[in-house]
Amino acid sequence: MKRLLFLIIVFPLVAGSCGSRGKKATTADESKENQMVKIMTVDPGHFHAALVQKTMYDQVSPDVYVFAPAGPDLDQHLARIESYNTRAANPTKWNEIVYTGADFFEQMIETKPGNVVVLSGNNRKKTDYILRSVNAGFNVLADKPMVISPEEFSKLEEAFRVAGEKGLLLYDIMTERYEITTILQKELSLKKEVFGTLTEGSEKEPAVTKESVHHFSKIVSGSPLIRPAWFFDVEQQGEGIVDVTTHLVDLVQWECYPEVILSKNDVEIISARRWPTIINKEEFKSVTGLDDFPGYLEKDIKEGKLNVFANGEMVYRLKGTFAKVSVEWKYVAPPGGGDTHFSIMRGTNCDLVIRQTAEEKFVPTLYAENIRGASAEDFSDRLKRALTTLPYDSLTVNDLGGGRLKINIPAKYRVGHEEHFGQVTSKYLEYLKAGALPSWEVPGMITKYYTTTEALKKARQK
Repeated sequence: MKRLLFLIIVFPLVAGSCGSRGKKATTADESKENQMVKIMTVDPGHFHAALVQKTMYDQVSPDVYVFAPAGPDLDQHLARIESYNTRAANPTKWNEIVYTGADFFEQMIETKPGNVVVLSGNNRKKTDYILRSVNAGFNVLADKPMVISPEEFSKLEEAFRVAGEKGLLLYDIMTERYEITTILQKELSLKKEVFGTLTEGSEKEPAVTKESVHHFSKIVSGSPLIRPAWFFDVEQQGEGIVDVTTHLVDLVQWECYPEVILSKNDVEIISARRWPTIINKEEFKSVTGLDDFPGYLEKDIKEGKLNVFANGEMVYRLKGTFAKVSVEWKYVAPPGGGDTHFSIMRGTNCDLVIRQTAEEKFVPTLYAENIRGASAEDFSDRLKRALTTLPYDSLTVNDLGGGRLKINIPAKYRVGHEEHFGQVTSKYLEYLKAGALPSWEVPGMITKYYTTTEALKKARQK
């Protein structure tokens, strides 16, 4: 894997052949190379940037141009790519070509060695990076969140406007759409004979609730994750209510209003709150490797401990449907556990519920619960018939009693979170080949980030 300072000098190509109409004749291999997607990774401070490259893609050049400041963030990113290149099973073949000058972003714009910018790092800079990238004519694949403050939301809207005018694809990485229990929850919610229709809900009992629990200390690609210190600064990473909740708000839209073109006018924030996770020095050192809190975290230190506002909750209405999303960060998961997800969709016939507790051995599990208007046997038959219409074989049902049915999912459909990044990237590459995103995606992204930033604004008012 190369790591070098580089400068690309572009010489004008002059050809006088009448047969080629002034263009140099190209071989089949050169033509294929010219049509390839070429990635430019910018300032990769978050491990998600590397996960995009955990697999190879036929239409993506193995040469990846990295523009970033020198330092531990870059070093860890390159080490992760190297680990994928040198693993025993199905190694990748990425060639990282690195530029580390202070003018790294300007160099990317000037030299233009690629056509897709991948962004996953310090979120304080991300919205600006996005807008500057599309202004320069680049497609962008960005990790969530695209924006972390209400004040920057208009800049993101501008980026989508510019991308649309230039025919560029600006897209965020929504991995949770590829988790099998979420897929099945969505698919079954569209089966009226099983789910009925989505209820309207209320503020106290929303029609949809999604909760996510994450941990600062975790294992990524087989190794303990070392987080940058800025990850604990909500002015750089973003508060929880605008960070992880991006996934949850996305799923509410994706499941409740599939392929519907949404707008900001469809959103009403009812309530929102935020609270901190308390991190002591020993815990901070364990996940960052630093002995002391950096100066920029002093504002968040109380009684010698760091208060990270990584937790948030909002209740809102989307096209009249009450929804609640919440995220909580803890230091470390319980033994055998990891990040967890809870989700409930309330229908007129039953509730579709995803649980991931110790009872499920921390494996996401889908249930049909609180069956209404039918006997358990009749409902079970309906559910089994509905499952046979889905493009997944060997799905079975267990009646647990008390109006609770469990959907058994074969292990072959259990794709890990890290692998979801490859699935999202593959879908993005399909859109690039088609030359457009689905008509509902851009309005959905704008609506999603309006929801999270408005919720933060309301939570801060308290």
